[in-house]
Amino acid sequence: MLGDSLSEGVGDRVDGAWRGWAALLADGLAPDGEETAFLNLAVSGALSGDVAGEQARRALAFRPHLASVVVGVNDTLRRTFDIALLARRLDRVCGDLDALGAVLLTACLPDPGRMLGLPPPLARPLARRQRSVNAVVHALSARYGAVHLHLADRAWTDDRTLWSADRLHPGERGHRAVAAGFHRLLADRGLAHGAPPAPDPDRPPPTRAESLLWLATVGTGWVLRRSRDLLPQLLLLAAAELRHRADDTGTGPLDAHADDTLAAALASVAAGPCGEAGGRRADPGPPAHRTGTNRTAVPGTAWAAAPRSASRTTPTTG
Repeated sequence: MLGDSLSEGVGDRVDGAWRGWAALLADGLAPDGEETAFLNLAVSGALSGDVAGEQARRALAFRPHLASVVVGVNDTLRRTFDIALLARRLDRVCGDLDALGAVLLTACLPDPGRMLGLPPPLARPLARRQRSVNAVVHALSARYGAVHLHLADRAWTDDRTLWSADRLHPGERGHRAVAAGFHRLLADRGLAHGAPPAPDPDRPPPTRAESLLWLATVGTGWVLRRSRDLLPQLLLLAAAELRHRADDTGTGPLDAHADDTLAAALASVAAGPCGEAGGRRADPGPPAHRTGTNRTAVPGTAWAAAPRSASRTTPTTG
């Protein structure tokens, strides 16, 4: 599994460590009595550049059967946001994993401005960025035949019982819902053979005091970091929103500029990596098999499953 805090499991703490949707899904991939080799590389705060760098290197070395690539929200929260660069990075990662024969798991994600309940002038620029990221993910998912889960749907984002106190990460119930969604899609392709994750939490949710403590410590640090990086630019973007509304041009010009930038980003990867046509490439050979289940959280995530040989172990990178 390649990605950020969502795939690391933030919001679903078990025995002092993050568990999350990837580990829950891994438990339901192989039939009863068989094992899934699982490697979770995801780390909080990861950007597309982190995924395309160290995370991808380690994922490719693992040679997974299934590989999840879920990233992009943190990119939208940086002043350096560049949709064309993000598209090229994700295309390279997906293409390299696809070339190994891995089945890709992807997801589109809700925009953080709406999840945080920001005022419209601040929320709209973030929404445009996240829509662009999701459009890139949709395009690459179609190119590489990925198993794609729509996590930006309102049925998902409006159900507050799925979310943790910070309103950016799923709680245990939400992680279970993500795992169940991927399990259903994988089962439809004959790639999940075990029982799906149970929908209900198996432990009580954090108390209000525990949630407030987390927000006051980890949450405050996150806000301070974003205040130094994103906030100055976000205020400039909000000022542009207000200026266009004041002169009666509305948000049309800003939307059009975002659409043009996205179109150029998609065009830059339309031919596929190294100028190839898009689509799945030839499988160079079966991935290496591993026994046992690795539950160690490691920065970055690559995800693998579904046996491709006589081996009884299902490699999974998460």
